[in-house]
Amino acid sequence: MKLDILVIAVHPDDAELGCAGTILSHVARGKKVGIIDLTRGELGTRGTPEIRLQEAEAAARVLGLSARENLGFRDAFFRNDEEHQMALIAAIRRYQPDMVLANALFDRHPDHGRASDLIREACFYSGLRQIKTQDTDGSEQEAWRPKQVFHFIQDRYIKPDFVVDVTDFWEQKQESIRAYRSQFFDPSSHEPQSYISSEDFWKFLEARSREFGHMIGVTHGEGYTSDRTLGVQTLEAFL
Repeated sequence: MKLDILVIAVHPDDAELGCAGTILSHVARGKKVGIIDLTRGELGTRGTPEIRLQEAEAAARVLGLSARENLGFRDAFFRNDEEHQMALIAAIRRYQPDMVLANALFDRHPDHGRASDLIREACFYSGLRQIKTQDTDGSEQEAWRPKQVFHFIQDRYIKPDFVVDVTDFWEQKQESIRAYRSQFFDPSSHEPQSYISSEDFWKFLEARSREFGHMIGVTHGEGYTSDRTLGVQTLEAFL
C-alpha cells in the first residue's frame, strides 16, 4: 500500500501526541496516512505492551489510518545500527511514502532523539538501490526515498521551522490521545503515577498546542523542524 504520509515514532502514543492533528487534517483531505511504531513501549511505567497495542489500534481508528504496524524493536535498547536500519528500510519501501514525519531531533526521553537519527538515516539509505531488502512475500523491493522528512516537536521546546494549523482537529486529536487510557490522566486509575499521567501534563499539551497556534495566528498548531532548508517556487506559496 502506497502512503502519502508515513509517521514513524518510537513509542505507541508518540505520533498521537506529536502530530495527530496533522494526520487528521490530511486524512480529511483524502490523503493516505499510516504509522509505524518502532517499539511496544514495554518499559512504560503504566499498562502493559499488550494493552498499548490495543490502545494503538483504537487510536488508529480515531485517526482514520490506512495502515499501522509495530516493528517490535526493544524499548530503550534499540540502536541506530545495520540490523535496525534494514528492518526500517524494508518498511519504508513497503509503504513508499512521499513524506515521513518522525520523532523530535532531541528530547527529554533519550529514545526520541536516537529514533530520530535512525529514521532519518533509514529514509536516506532506503533510496540506495544497492541495499537489498525483501517484502513480506519474499519479493525484492525497489529503492524508495521519501521527498521530505520532518520532525514533530515533543516534550522539550524546539523552535519550529513551520507550524501546521490543526485548530479544526483539536478535539479529535485529544480523542486519539485518550485512546491510551492506561497512560494518561485518569482519576479512577490505580496505576502508579508517571511523568505523563498527571492532569498538569494534559494542560501542558494544550498550552503547547495553543503556543504553536498563536505563532501563526490560529488557535491550535503543531510544530515541525526540517533537516534542510525548505524552498518554494514563488512567494505565492506563502499567501
